[in-house]
Amino acid sequence: MQIQTVTRFQKRTRLPTLLGTFVFSHCQSFSLSLQAKTKSEIQSMPNDCSIRALWILNNLDAVVFSRRFPVVEKRWLAACQTESHSSDDDPVKYTVFSSLPSDSELAAAFSERRRREGSVRGFGIRVIQSREGSDSWVDDPITRHIIGLYINKEEEGENNLLWPLALHIKGPYCILILPLLEPRYVKAYARLCKRSDCGNAVMADEYLSSVLLDLPSITGAFMVAHAIGDIVTGDVVEPEVVVSSSPSVGGLLDSLTGSIGISGISSRAKPVAAPVASSTPSGTAVIGALASDVPKIGSRLLDKDALRSFISSAMPFGTPLDLSYSNIFSIKVNGFSALDMPPQDLKQPVWKPYLYKGKQRLLFTIHETLHAAMYDRDETPDSLSVSGQINCRAELEGLPDVAFPLTGLSTAKIEVLSFHPCAQVPEQNVDKHALMFSPPLGNFVLMRYQATCSLGPPVKGFYQLSMVSEDEGAFLFKLHLMEGYQSPLTMEFCNVTMPFPRRRVLSFDGTPSIGTVSFAEHSVEWKIITSGRGLSRKSIEATFPGTVRFAPWQTQRLNSLRSVFESATDEDSDNETENTNNMVNIEELLMEKMSKDLTPVDLEEPFSWHAYNYAKVSSKVVGASLSGMSIHPKSVSIYPAVKAPVELSTQVTSGDYILWNTLGKCPSAITAKV
Repeated sequence: MQIQTVTRFQKRTRLPTLLGTFVFSHCQSFSLSLQAKTKSEIQSMPNDCSIRALWILNNLDAVVFSRRFPVVEKRWLAACQTESHSSDDDPVKYTVFSSLPSDSELAAAFSERRRREGSVRGFGIRVIQSREGSDSWVDDPITRHIIGLYINKEEEGENNLLWPLALHIKGPYCILILPLLEPRYVKAYARLCKRSDCGNAVMADEYLSSVLLDLPSITGAFMVAHAIGDIVTGDVVEPEVVVSSSPSVGGLLDSLTGSIGISGISSRAKPVAAPVASSTPSGTAVIGALASDVPKIGSRLLDKDALRSFISSAMPFGTPLDLSYSNIFSIKVNGFSALDMPPQDLKQPVWKPYLYKGKQRLLFTIHETLHAAMYDRDETPDSLSVSGQINCRAELEGLPDVAFPLTGLSTAKIEVLSFHPCAQVPEQNVDKHALMFSPPLGNFVLMRYQATCSLGPPVKGFYQLSMVSEDEGAFLFKLHLMEGYQSPLTMEFCNVTMPFPRRRVLSFDGTPSIGTVSFAEHSVEWKIITSGRGLSRKSIEATFPGTVRFAPWQTQRLNSLRSVFESATDEDSDNETENTNNMVNIEELLMEKMSKDLTPVDLEEPFSWHAYNYAKVSSKVVGASLSGMSIHPKSVSIYPAVKAPVELSTQVTSGDYILWNTLGKCPSAITAKV
C-alpha cells in the first residue's frame, strides 16, 4: 500500500482530544470517500479513539498482562446488535466475534497464527503457504502490523474473527491493541480474507486500503501500543533536543524543574531534573542534549504497577486522553494547587498540565535517519531514503502560539508528513507550509516526515568478500566519505562493521588506509572517523584490504528448518543442479556448499539469512539536513510577542545503511512502473 503525502489539514479547536485529531496519511482520498456516504452514516461513525482491550504477550506466547474496558465493550455489543438486525437481508451471512476472549484463548490463537503465518509478523503477502481466511491471504503488507486472530478454532465461519489488532513488538513483548470500530468493517475484512484474487486492484470495489481509510482509530491504537511498549521495557525517553551552548548547572536545573510547574512548585516535591549529556565534536561549540524529564521506570522489564497507573490516568474508561508519560508522571508526583490554575480567559490544552516559569527560549532539532542500500552494480540502482522528525522544546511562559514557515519541501520531495495534535497547518503551497502550534510541556516531536535524500550518500563505494577456503575469506573496502559535501556539514564519526552471525571470527589480517580495526566473536569493526575528529570541508578516500579467518565450519542440519528452506527453493532446484555441474571456480563451489549448509534464520532478521553478505555503516553528520528540510530561526513568531531566543540544530544518523557484498547474493526491490 503506497502512502501518499498528507497535504490537507483542517483547523481544529484550541482544546482537541489527543488522538481524535490524528489524520490518516490517506486523508485526501478519505475526504473523497466521505462524499459518497450519507449524512446519517457519517454522523453514526465514532469521532474518537476508544480501546476495547489490550494484551501483552511474552516470547513464549503467554499473556503476562491484559486490560479490558467494560464501558467501551458495551458500546461494541450494542453496535453488534444493531448490525445484526440491519443485515437480516444480507445474502452472505457474516457474523463477528461479539465478545472478548479470555487470556488463554487469545494466547492459543496468537500461537496458532504464528505457526500458520511463519512468524510473529506473518508473510504480509500471499505465498504458497497462505491459507484462505488468513492475514497473508489478503496479500497486503499492512497485515504484518494489523492482524486478525481466530478465537475458538473449532468453530467454523467468520464468527470467531477478532480484528483489527494493532501489533507492536518491543523487546521480548508483543503488544496487541483492539480498538473500537463498527462491526461492518470486520465484515468487510472477513470478505477480503475469502476472496480468490489477490493484490490491491485500484478499481476494486473493496480492498484493505479502502477499509482502513475509514478507521482513524487504527492510528490511535498504534500510539497506545507504542506508549505501552516504552513503559513495559523501561524505555521512556523523550525526543532529544540539542542546544548550541551549555548553561550553568544551576540555570539548567532551574529551567528543567521550572518547566514542570509555575511559581509555588517548591512547596511540593519536585520531579527529578534530567541530566545533560555533553560532548565536544570538531568545532568550538559545545553540544548538550536536553534529555527527558522522566526518570527511568526501573530495571524490571515489566512493571505492572507503573503500567496500571499509566493506563488509568492516560486512557480512563478506554478513551486515550494524553499518552505522554512525562505529563502523567509529573501530575502523579506534584498534583495540583490553586497556583497551577491558568488565567480564566485561556483554555489550557490537555498536553500542558502545568505552565512554565523561567528564562524563555525556543529550541528546535531536525533529526534525520538515513537508510541506504548500496549495491555497486549496474543492474541494481542504489537506494537512499530519509526519515526525519522535528523535535521541539518550548520554554515559554503562559499559553503562547508559535508559528513559522517550513521551507525546502519541494527540494526534500516529502513523501509522508504528519504533525503533533497541537499543530495546525492553515497554509501550504509547493515549497512552503505555514505551521502554527500551541507547544506542550517538555520535549516533543512536532512533526515527522519521510523524504528522498537531496544530496549523495555520505559514504559510498563498494565492499567485496570472497571465500578462498571454507574457513578464510578475503575482503576489500574502497569508500569515499563526504564526497560533494560542503560546510557546514560535518561528519562526526563513521564506523563500518562486517557481521558474521553464523561464523566465529578467529583473527583478521589487514591494515586500513585510515582508522583502526578491532574484532569480536562474530564481527569485524573498522573505525574510520572517531568522535572528536570530525570530517568537514573535504572528502577522503578510505581503503581496507584484508583477510578474515573463521573457526572450522560445523555443519548444522536441522531437518525441520531445512525442509522449510528446501520447499521454498524447490522450483529452482533444476537450475541449481545445472549450475553446480558447470562450476569451475573454487570460490563458487565453496559458496554453494556453505549456503546449502546454512540454517535459515527467522525472517524478522533479513540481514542474517546468509553468513557474510553485507557490511553496515554507522555514522553521524551535523550542520544541515540531507533532505533539504529547514527552519529559519528569524522567521519564527511567538504570540503574544516575547523576547525568546530561537535555536536550531540538525543531525543525521545512519539507520540501516547497508553495503552489500558485490560478489555475493543480495536482495533488491523492483520499482513498479505505472
